[in-house]
Amino acid sequence: MFLCRNDTMKRKMKKIIIANYKMNPQTEREAVKLAHAEDREGVIIAPPFPFLIPVKKALKKAMLGAQDVSTVSPLAGGWGAYTGAVSASMLKKMGVQYVIVGHSERRGFFNETDVMIAKKIVIALEAKLKVILCVGENADVRAQGITPAKAFVAEQLQKDFSEIINNKSAFKNIIVAYEPIWAISTTLYRKDVTLEDAETMAEYIKEQYPVRVLYGGSVNARNASGLLAQKNIDGLLVGGMSLKLKEFKKIISNF
Repeated sequence: MFLCRNDTMKRKMKKIIIANYKMNPQTEREAVKLAHAEDREGVIIAPPFPFLIPVKKALKKAMLGAQDVSTVSPLAGGWGAYTGAVSASMLKKMGVQYVIVGHSERRGFFNETDVMIAKKIVIALEAKLKVILCVGENADVRAQGITPAKAFVAEQLQKDFSEIINNKSAFKNIIVAYEPIWAISTTLYRKDVTLEDAETMAEYIKEQYPVRVLYGGSVNARNASGLLAQKNIDGLLVGGMSLKLKEFKKIISNF
């Protein structure tokens, strides 16, 4: 674990906005239209796998991201009898620059473990992809207070970074997205995150590792400016609102 900030993290860096389309929209035409309208410097667009190439062709300023990656290593071939899997080498050849790893929906709905996520981080980095690692506590943990929440996130990070902890240069290609599950719009009885909560956790993560930190969890046009104004929040991971063009344009107007 790194117990001090990397000097590079102290320098002023541009904010990042990630548009995670999840399993939306339902047609290539809609995806391309949406991506074209959201094409702006500092934006990373992560469409579903089938739309990666057409979205890539539509982008002039924004960067292309993928929503997940297989645990099959490019150094071990990166292909073969793995039905339904998409390898890091495939993503790289399609023009993908970033890949989301460990999203709460992958952890929750698809039972991804920290062991799997640690492996995906290594595989993505081997393929020269930049990693966006999602971490965050659930409502039960958060109800116990900020200290248990920090401990939960710290344990996630320790496990997820277990394969690269001795490779300090790897962290230059990693972004951490703090995504408290209790604040996500699809979570039952969700609650709004406070700016203090988001900033406190972002600062805590930076104290542990030399990474940029984004906030994700019901980001919208109302809270975007306040979140982006925080000292330790380097950008936003936007889910549902990235599909609503007017809302997303208001969010990115805070750049």
